[in-house]
Amino acid sequence: METTVDLRDIVARVKALALPLAEARGLELFEVEYISGNRLLQVFLDRRNGFVDIDDCSAVSQQLSAELDRLDFIPHAYRLEVSSPGLDRPLRNGDDYRRFVGRRARLVLSQPLNGLAGFSGQIRECRQEVVNIGIDNGESLWVPLSQVKAARLEIDAAPGRSPALGQKIRKK
Repeated sequence: METTVDLRDIVARVKALALPLAEARGLELFEVEYISGNRLLQVFLDRRNGFVDIDDCSAVSQQLSAELDRLDFIPHAYRLEVSSPGLDRPLRNGDDYRRFVGRRARLVLSQPLNGLAGFSGQIRECRQEVVNIGIDNGESLWVPLSQVKAARLEIDAAPGRSPALGQKIRKK
């Protein structure tokens, strides 16, 4: 018989363990998710002014795995994955929108705004709980964050540009 597991408790405890490990490497703890059906524990790391690399993920994974083994509070086998949120990372709050002003994002709204339920555009500004998006038809929309159901950065893969930052790639 399998023990009942409180997923919120597991996530909270893993966050408490992972946060100082991430901070010690100059990283942010972006998110912790536990997918019980797959028995998958995912830890997402971010870096404010740069990228998370494989060495960052590996180091945090090894340290976190050792702590999880030592404390043994997950009552069954699971897989641990430590990674970055990706180039098309989700936007969760006003801080994320402010951080990525100038980047393109795809938003899906809980209810249509100006006839649009989903659209892409450039993040222009974010004030308190409202974000300004310059959409592809030239229009500018102020969107209440409370109406955003889902939002992700878009990868700028224009020729000659870095997909991560949309910056020109220098050729040697």
